[in-house]
Amino acid sequence: MDVSSASLRVLCRIAESGSFTAAAAQLGYTQSAVSRQAVALERSVGAELFERRPDGVRLTPRGLTLLRHARTILASVDAASRDLSGAAEAEPVRLGLVPSAGPVVLPAALARLTTTAPWIHVTTREGTTPGLVRALRTGSIDLAVLTSRPPHRPPDGESPRLHLTTVRDVELVVAASATGTFAGRTSVHVDELVEAPWIATPATASEPQLGVWPGLPGRARVVHHARDWLTKLHLVAGDFGITTVPATVAPVLPAGVTTLRVEGAPAEIRRVLVARLPGAATPAIAAITEAITVT
Repeated sequence: MDVSSASLRVLCRIAESGSFTAAAAQLGYTQSAVSRQAVALERSVGAELFERRPDGVRLTPRGLTLLRHARTILASVDAASRDLSGAAEAEPVRLGLVPSAGPVVLPAALARLTTTAPWIHVTTREGTTPGLVRALRTGSIDLAVLTSRPPHRPPDGESPRLHLTTVRDVELVVAASATGTFAGRTSVHVDELVEAPWIATPATASEPQLGVWPGLPGRARVVHHARDWLTKLHLVAGDFGITTVPATVAPVLPAGVTTLRVEGAPAEIRRVLVARLPGAATPAIAAITEAITVT
């Protein structure tokens, strides 16, 4: 078997993202290039590695076996690269976060770690809760900040269950222009939101739609689709639509954006969690978890 580290990285991205198209976007390749890499990898190992399904791509049992070895090989390659570059000795931890945790949770946690555990080297990436759970399961991240909604079931159905630590419960609110339709108000009735223009993250087969009030009566009128939170909030500031945000981000919202509590509907509560694979936590992962939970 003759495989390159590049093909192993493609394997890991496909396993994590669940599709050739998403893996290509993350790697900066075309979809056809990733498909060719997948076929070449299967040919090289002499086994079917990918189960191609209508809802995406899953690894076969042999694919999962290769994935375990790929993680070990790539970790060794990365360690060799650090040693050859003369990088200072540090313990790397890969942290994934949902986008809403970035502005509030991440800066405070990193600031605390500079004094409590400066020997830890944290790298981060954003993703949705389903995507980050897949990343944990496939080993491409070590720790994840996720969100869940009542009744707060496990984030996936796989066994063994992920180890979860609750950070806090947060109320979902609506972000609106401070000078627009809802100017000067601190709340809005859910019925007023039915015909409102929404700014939302597009849903996919494996990812939920984000940005529309979950208990909205009827179908939401989404006028702008955006994945980037800064784009969403600047569109809100310009009075081009409204979106949902956790109440905790209010202190870091751009100028011209205000938040409104929703009346006439049950409160939407989101639980912020730190997730990792089961088993004893390493000292670095324990330190990061503590830094996040006390912020």
